[in-house]
Amino acid sequence: MPAPTLYLHANGLGSHATALEVYNRDKLTRCGLPSNQISGSIPPQFGNLTNLDNLDLSNNSLTGNLTKLTVLNLNKNQISGSIPPQFGNLMNLEKLVLSNNILTGSIPSTLGNLTKLTVLFLFQNQISGSIPPELGNLMNLNGLTLNQNNLTGPIPPALGNLRNLTELFLNSNQISGSIPPQFGNFMNLDKLDLSNNSLTGSIPSTLGKLTKLTVLSLSYCQLSGSLPQEMTKMTNLSQLNLDGNSLYGHLPQLCQGRSLQAFTAVGNHFTGEIPKSIRNCTSLIRVRLNGNRLAANVSEAFGVYPHLIFMDISDNMLFGELSPNWGECQNLTKLQLSGNMIAGRIPPEIGQLTQLSVLGLSSNHLVGEIPKEFGRLTSLFNLTLNENQLSGQIPQEIGKLSNLEVLDLSMNHLSGPIPPQLGDCFKLQYLKLSKNVFNGSIPFQIGNLVYLQDLLDLSHNSLNGQISPQFTKLIRLEKLNLSHNMLSGSIPPSFEGMFSLQSIDFSFNALEGPLPNSKSFQKAPAKAFINNKGLCGEVQGLRPCNASSISHGDAMKGHRVVIFIILPVSVALFLLFVIIGISCIYYQKRRNIKKEVLKRSSENPFSIWNYDGIAVFEDIVEATEGFDNKYCIGIGGYGKVYKANLPMGQVVAVKKLHLLEGGDQSNQRSFRNEIQALTEIRHRNIVKLYGFCCHARYSFLVYEYMERGSLASILSNDEGAAQLDWTLRVKIIKSVAHALSYMHHDCTLPIVHRDLSSNNVLLNSELEACVSDFGTARLLIPDSSNRTMLAGTYGYIAPELAYTMRVTEKCDVYSFGVVALEVMIGRHPGQLISSLSSPNRDDPLLKDMLDQRLSNPTAEVAHEVIFAVSMALACIRPDPDSRPTMHHVAQELSVGGPSFSLEPFHALTFRQLMDLKV
Repeated sequence: MPAPTLYLHANGLGSHATALEVYNRDKLTRCGLPSNQISGSIPPQFGNLTNLDNLDLSNNSLTGNLTKLTVLNLNKNQISGSIPPQFGNLMNLEKLVLSNNILTGSIPSTLGNLTKLTVLFLFQNQISGSIPPELGNLMNLNGLTLNQNNLTGPIPPALGNLRNLTELFLNSNQISGSIPPQFGNFMNLDKLDLSNNSLTGSIPSTLGKLTKLTVLSLSYCQLSGSLPQEMTKMTNLSQLNLDGNSLYGHLPQLCQGRSLQAFTAVGNHFTGEIPKSIRNCTSLIRVRLNGNRLAANVSEAFGVYPHLIFMDISDNMLFGELSPNWGECQNLTKLQLSGNMIAGRIPPEIGQLTQLSVLGLSSNHLVGEIPKEFGRLTSLFNLTLNENQLSGQIPQEIGKLSNLEVLDLSMNHLSGPIPPQLGDCFKLQYLKLSKNVFNGSIPFQIGNLVYLQDLLDLSHNSLNGQISPQFTKLIRLEKLNLSHNMLSGSIPPSFEGMFSLQSIDFSFNALEGPLPNSKSFQKAPAKAFINNKGLCGEVQGLRPCNASSISHGDAMKGHRVVIFIILPVSVALFLLFVIIGISCIYYQKRRNIKKEVLKRSSENPFSIWNYDGIAVFEDIVEATEGFDNKYCIGIGGYGKVYKANLPMGQVVAVKKLHLLEGGDQSNQRSFRNEIQALTEIRHRNIVKLYGFCCHARYSFLVYEYMERGSLASILSNDEGAAQLDWTLRVKIIKSVAHALSYMHHDCTLPIVHRDLSSNNVLLNSELEACVSDFGTARLLIPDSSNRTMLAGTYGYIAPELAYTMRVTEKCDVYSFGVVALEVMIGRHPGQLISSLSSPNRDDPLLKDMLDQRLSNPTAEVAHEVIFAVSMALACIRPDPDSRPTMHHVAQELSVGGPSFSLEPFHALTFRQLMDLKV
């Protein structure tokens, strides 16, 4: 007779599980209640189940202590606190699964007593401290997963005793030290992942003994040295990840067993040829070797890969000519070979890659024409062939690429007219054809590219004729460059409706007539219009437009009379002005010297930028010792932030942009966006921009210095988080809400931030919050779709952006909701959001999810805490239309929200708060 078993999987059971005590309590040996909605603590009556040896309560919301078992599975609950050292007394435990919880504290060394243990899963918690060497006593262990925690310290060499291990995952921690050579003892190991740690030293040659290994991931550590040749013995390896280290030397002959499917080694210093074994490695699916110094003949280094999907070997030293064999890699979706020394023609066989979405061949030495066979690449959305020596005309077939979003053919020798068929690529957002020898007029069909947003650059060609009024349909366009051509006629007045324009250049043409009356033209620098036939307008450096129409004969007569009368008077006045001017210059010079001294000692040093920007520039460079890293207080995608103590005593934050070789468009766009946004808005909860500098050596922005740094850094530190009591946390949420409400509803054109995260909320010495980093900010244009390239920080981006690419204020609302929840629970709420959105979602108690580093809020502030969390939950609703506006959020938070009758604070659940009408 089989042992009594109770198994109720995914039935929606709720509340407590005490009823189990009446079910065959003397006979029950196995109990499974996974994927229900059970909450509360483990009932003490479970102690009566004397024969129970297997309890599976995974995917519930249980808390509390457990009884002695052989299998303990509490995966995906909301268990907090530390792992009790008493677990070391459960001598019969064979499987201990505590993953996907919110456990803190360290791993108790007493777990080393569980010698029968075969599985120890503690991944995805908040466990800290070092790995206890006592775990090396678990000789029967098959699986050890400690990944996605906050573990520190070195890897204990004693783990090398675990000879039965098949899986070891230590990735995504803060582990330091070297990889123990004892890891070579894992003769049965199948998967080893140590990525995203602070490991140093070289890869031990003993890893070559792991002949059964299929997955080896060492990415984003700080490893150095060369790859051991012993790795050639790893014939079963299917995945090898070495990205983001400082490895060098030659690559060994990998893929000897023809099993390698994924090989990535981005951003190292590998040199020499690509191993010959790679040429015959037909199992390859994904290869990323970009950003190294590999030197190989591309004609010989690569073969035919029937399963290959992704290949990126850009920014190396590859030479030779492209082989027609690439056309046989029918599953390729991305082929990136940019930044090499590849010569010869582009093989037309590449046109057979109908799955290709990205083709990057820029910055090489390619010659010949663009193959007309490219018209078959209907899945292509990114085509970059710039900086080559391509010639001939753009094939008309390019108009068939209806999914194309980025096209860069600049810096070649392309000639002939721009084909009108280019206007059929209606999804284009970036079009750059500059520095070629195109002639003829600009086809009016370019005006059909209504999604053009980032750039339209046709400069440095031989284009003639007039600018078509159809251009004014490009209402999303931010940057337009038509300079250095032979364009004639006037700039259409309808350009006034192109509100998105941030940068324009019409210089070196034969244009004439008045400039359109819009801010983008009025604020443009004079150099944007120089060397034209006769442009006029209210722009510095241009003559004002004269609307009068006097006949030539009458004008000549009038001129004679005026000259006869005015000339003597002018001479007398001139002499008088010379005498007065010399006197004024003398006194003004003395006054300026005194004014400079006063300004240099004034409270706001950047008021002198309009007077002597060079002085401030030199002060900043001197204060940071030429932007030495010791003054760096933060690093972002577009630059570094430095702290500068200026001579007059004021402290400022200086964001210096990365200046990449050849210029970087995204950096420059971020620079312009931030200047535009911060010079047009003023709010107490938005960081102040004092000034900016665009210099050949340095480009930087100067801000108000926020003493306490980012909200993210404070929340990640126990001491800092403890200073943010519940009242201050509610105040921070209110401040961010008011800043976004102002941007969305009180500006001339609504401004969306697009990258709101806890890293971009800064706090001053009084712990007041300000929103910062407007590098991706966008103006919303009325009556347009406002589609955009995806921008923002992972984990804060509204879900609809991934498939609509349409940015609205509701995208910021979602990001605000994530930040507000992060403030309240003390960490990023990703796990909470995913659990709340699942069909059989958990319903955790509010008190259990709030930041446990603070005591529960008092009755006086509990109402505000509850309302702030409920408002945050409303902001992360999947449907953007159901989210509130930031104006409503800010207004409701200010008045404390409506009065509502709910359960006592200790009994409130997230589901109750999600159902509130706010």
